[in-house]
Amino acid sequence: MLLIIGVLIAIGLAAFVATPLLSAEGAGSSTLPVDVTPLADLKRRRLVVYENLKDLEFEYQAGKIGTQDFQSMRQNYIGEAAALMVASQEAEPLRENDAVIEQEIAARRASRKGQPPQDYNCPHCGFQNPVPVKFCGECGTRITDRPRNP
Repeated sequence: MLLIIGVLIAIGLAAFVATPLLSAEGAGSSTLPVDVTPLADLKRRRLVVYENLKDLEFEYQAGKIGTQDFQSMRQNYIGEAAALMVASQEAEPLRENDAVIEQEIAARRASRKGQPPQDYNCPHCGFQNPVPVKFCGECGTRITDRPRNP
């Protein structure tokens, strides 16, 4: 009697485990979780690279990695982090409201320093850069420094 109950429980568990694997409704539908967006994926990947970089520095300080290997791996991680940062910035373009906010922040910072706020319009293409920059964000032309009032 005990043997029969044990066999029935084993068959029930095997059917319970095999049912999702054999069902046809989930086959071919590869859905991503709701929170997986390209921007969130880039952020996760960037955090992984930062953590790898911290681990690498810890292992170098502990003496587990040679200097030459440390330098080459560190450069690889930094390059990968920079590429992910650029991709994040491209994935989330500066919205019009953000540009207005950035201009207001620049104006307030300039007023605290006692300097008139500067506009950062590109002399070449006319693009209105929202933040203080040395080069145009649209075409790359150098924004000339204007003489400051004493």
